[in-house]
Amino acid sequence: MTLAIILVIVAALALIFILGITVSRSLQVSEGASLAGKIQPIDVAAFRNLINPAEDDYLRRRLPASEFRVVRRQRLRAMAAYVQTAGRNAAVLVLMGQSALPAANPQTSEAARQLVDNALLLRRNAAFALVRIYIALAWPNSGLAATPILHGYERLNGSAMLLGRLQNPAVPVRIAATL
Repeated sequence: MTLAIILVIVAALALIFILGITVSRSLQVSEGASLAGKIQPIDVAAFRNLINPAEDDYLRRRLPASEFRVVRRQRLRAMAAYVQTAGRNAAVLVLMGQSALPAANPQTSEAARQLVDNALLLRRNAAFALVRIYIALAWPNSGLAATPILHGYERLNGSAMLLGRLQNPAVPVRIAATL
């Protein structure tokens, strides 16, 4: 009996470890073009619609249970794609902020520090949100909160625009398709 419990615990820990590696690799930045070219804008309005609990409640009331689970899983997959993109964008912005930290202008240096802090926080929250989304894919009736990702991404957008204006006022920085 004790051996069975130990094996179940080891299997659960291995699953968590594998899921953690998968999530962290999906948030990494690939090598290639310039950092600014790696940023993929996110349609914030569509993302806001996906994470809106009122939308889920509306679908739950209007659809049969089996159809709701199918639609909910589709929405969760789309939500995971948005969260992965937000996490990748945050990784790019961490690199951009780190390169601007040694700037001579104290305002630029402070904006870069703020950008790095916000981007690191968003990356951490994105990793946790992805784990919760993957769990919700198995149990589509469970609740989840990706709202911190949206708020963090909007805050990150403001930090990136501030740093971009301080470094190069002629070139706007946008990480959101619509705000």
